Amino acid sequence: MVQVERAILSKNDALARENRGWLRRRGVWALNLVSSPGAGKTTLLVETLKHLQAQDVPVAVIEGDQETANDAERIRQTGAPAVQVNTGKGCHLDAHMVGHALERLEMPAGALLFIENVGNLVCPAAFDLGEARRVVILSVTEGDDKPQKYPDMFAGADLMIISKMDLLEHVDFDVARCIALARQVNPGLQVMGLSARNGHGMEQWLAWLQAQRSAWLLDGAGLPEDALRVEHSPQHGEPSATTAQQAAE
Repeated sequence: MVQVERAILSKNDALARENRGWLRRRGVWALNLVSSPGAGKTTLLVETLKHLQAQDVPVAVIEGDQETANDAERIRQTGAPAVQVNTGKGCHLDAHMVGHALERLEMPAGALLFIENVGNLVCPAAFDLGEARRVVILSVTEGDDKPQKYPDMFAGADLMIISKMDLLEHVDFDVARCIALARQVNPGLQVMGLSARNGHGMEQWLAWLQAQRSAWLLDGAGLPEDALRVEHSPQHGEPSATTAQQAAE
């Protein structure tokens, strides 16, 4: 079983490198959004797309779900191009699925690509899709011990967004404890508190996206493709995100 798993992941990693090279050649910065079901990924994404398109930032989306095209339809209503990938019994997207989605997605050069993964805090952690950054979203309506229960997902993330902050006063969620547990598995993890409903934290989120995208474009200039892989860890010297504790004040 271990050998089979290694073979699957090795093949996926090779395809992810191909995706990363394809995206790099087109100047497309890709973000992998991961969370458990119901954490607010799609709602955050819809609001993010509205803001970015108002600033004339080219965007595109790959939507992953086991069934239905509901989320892709919501995305298209913002005016952003979107491709739906249904995984059936599969619990995550993989690099092969994303590669085929890229072939179908009408996306301008220099776009900001969001890949909304299947809602799951286990399986997606092991599968590189070719993204430049990985963002894990954890809502305050979930347990604050999720980073301890699902360490691989948080260890592989560049940013943790604590979502639905507008509900914080109504739930038993310890923000400080959640951040501490997440940083036990990923000491350099950036953290941001956000509410897509009332806009709290959106400015910091949009600024983070623009800063990360600009740094990626600058850092990659003139490098060969095999040197362009961005590991899933915060890069030295990048601007720090606003912590959820600060955002809640």
